[in-house]
Amino acid sequence: MVKHSLQRRNVAEIGILIWANNLFALPLRRNKKEQMRAVLCINGSDSIGNAGIQADVRTIKDLGGYAVTAITAVTIQNSMGIISIHQLPTDLVLGQVKAVYEEMLPQAIKVGMIDNAETIHAIAQEILGCNNIVCSPVILASHGGLLMSNDSLLAYRQHLFPICKLLIIKCTDAEILLGHRISTDADMMEAASLLHDMGPEWVLLRGGTFAKGRINALLSGPEVQKFFSSVNIEGWQRHGVGGTLSTAIAARLAQEDDVPTAITNAHNYMHSQVVYASAQPRSLQPHNLYNQFMTLLSQHYTTAHDVSFYASQLSISTRYLSQIANTVCGRSPKQVIDDYLIQECEQLLSTTSQTIQQISQQLGFTSQIAFAKFFKARKGCAPTVYREGRLLR
Repeated sequence: MVKHSLQRRNVAEIGILIWANNLFALPLRRNKKEQMRAVLCINGSDSIGNAGIQADVRTIKDLGGYAVTAITAVTIQNSMGIISIHQLPTDLVLGQVKAVYEEMLPQAIKVGMIDNAETIHAIAQEILGCNNIVCSPVILASHGGLLMSNDSLLAYRQHLFPICKLLIIKCTDAEILLGHRISTDADMMEAASLLHDMGPEWVLLRGGTFAKGRINALLSGPEVQKFFSSVNIEGWQRHGVGGTLSTAIAARLAQEDDVPTAITNAHNYMHSQVVYASAQPRSLQPHNLYNQFMTLLSQHYTTAHDVSFYASQLSISTRYLSQIANTVCGRSPKQVIDDYLIQECEQLLSTTSQTIQQISQQLGFTSQIAFAKFFKARKGCAPTVYREGRLLR
């Protein structure tokens, strides 16, 4: 691992940190950015800001971290897709990483888009000592074209996968990496096992669309193998969602979450700010308030089902919240709350073995009867009938 030089300082002002058998001297007096949890993102740029470094910085800031970056590639793209990609030379990428290390030690690192085997190898050596490395390789573009050469894929496998805590990869990308189709939940479990063999401690395999109208993800790690499911396929397949999710997880790992907790907290952020959020510019006040409303909803949906609670938290009237929701998404706040609840109901009924009573309690209903009445009014059948129908598929 490359040793980083620091200027000599008075011993009384220096704290000592031993990391990966190297001695680093850090000043005891830290400025504001050093006090915050630093997350290093090694990724390409996105000229329209929906993905890449631009989205990484925004996400880390939203989650209370301090973003530092190393840009690996400059892309020319718009909402229609990538027009061209220009990889930066290894020395420029590595120079950015070293410059970050001269100032601070990142608590977490997210590695995204790199298509240069030499760069991948050099970066792996440089970041080896970090305990919270999240790899999110970008292999296929949204239109299906390859974004990574075979040499780069091999370098990822040899140098980055063995040192990463968490590998996040889409099923379609894993198919390229593993050389076979992933068509069922069982295929996802087998793929996760094969990916573990490449070195990562945890694997999050996302993007399975085997059941009509649903999208699945599988978290696999030490004594953990858990499926997640969502009915919002369109939201989860927006451009940049995978990269934002990996960055959000890295930001939470920097806050000392364990991996399952980091994924849960990142998932809540994704729901409120990306998947179910307004796609309009954040500078517009109604959309800002709507996204804040969704953030609150993701945090309190198990205890608060009333519009008045969320209006109070936002310091606005229920009437104004109704105007905002209608402007942004064409629904009332109550419909938004109920839609969020019903999707959580469906997920718990489909993916857990909890009883109806346990689910009703978890989601904050006053009784099992109230839960069943709510569910039937929106889905046209009782929760037990819905669950039985899902099991028969």
